[in-house]
Amino acid sequence: MNNAHNRLPNRFRQRVLAGERLIGCWLGLADNLVSEVVGYAGFDWLLLDGEHAPNDLNSLVAQLQALKDSSSAPVVRPDWNEPVRIKRLLDIGFFNFLIPFVESAEQAQAAVSATRYPPQGIRGVSVANRGNRFGYEPDYFATINDNICVMAQIESRKGVDACAEIAMVDGIDCLFIGPSDLSAALGHFGQPQHPEVQEAIRHVAETARSKGKQVGILAPVEADAQRYLGMGIHVTAVGSDIGLLKNASSALCARFKK
Repeated sequence: MNNAHNRLPNRFRQRVLAGERLIGCWLGLADNLVSEVVGYAGFDWLLLDGEHAPNDLNSLVAQLQALKDSSSAPVVRPDWNEPVRIKRLLDIGFFNFLIPFVESAEQAQAAVSATRYPPQGIRGVSVANRGNRFGYEPDYFATINDNICVMAQIESRKGVDACAEIAMVDGIDCLFIGPSDLSAALGHFGQPQHPEVQEAIRHVAETARSKGKQVGILAPVEADAQRYLGMGIHVTAVGSDIGLLKNASSALCARFKK
């Protein structure tokens, strides 16, 4: 496999902006060998989770190194929309971000600003870091502001209500729906199939597309994923490393312990 990711130009961002169907997988086991194995499967992108997984900067660097031979684009979810945390993830080599719990255009703009060098943003300057291949990337500073992909995660009632304004923020490339948190926020904990939740998902998807932005979602149930893809939600994670291991291992055990 020839990995063009984590180099310039950012092919993943180009594909998001072009509206391509991009099938991904969630990585929550915080392990470089697991990420390496999944990286060979051929997904368009892989989400390395810094919010609900026991990842730190060192484990994320190890996983980025493990994915260097993969054709899958690494995407990171920080634990919070905070500029210092985002800066450190940029410096270790992430080009693609899923920012959690975005509820307003102001929060969306803050996320974009954190990923851009001045004058477009507030990112601090480190002359040589893993992100610019320790100074070996000659065009990094001239081009990187146009090569960072930022996706805003919509997972609350406020986020749904503000999705039109969030989608209009320059530099937000995709609205990414979090069905579990959204269902809880709407009073239907553990029921992402509830009609009110599904209507909110449809509303966010239609609104984002009307503003020229793409839509994403996590959908580990195949029937859900197919339905969302049919709705035009093209940046879709269809499973996770935890789910794959859990389901396969429990099924294998059950077959032999009947």
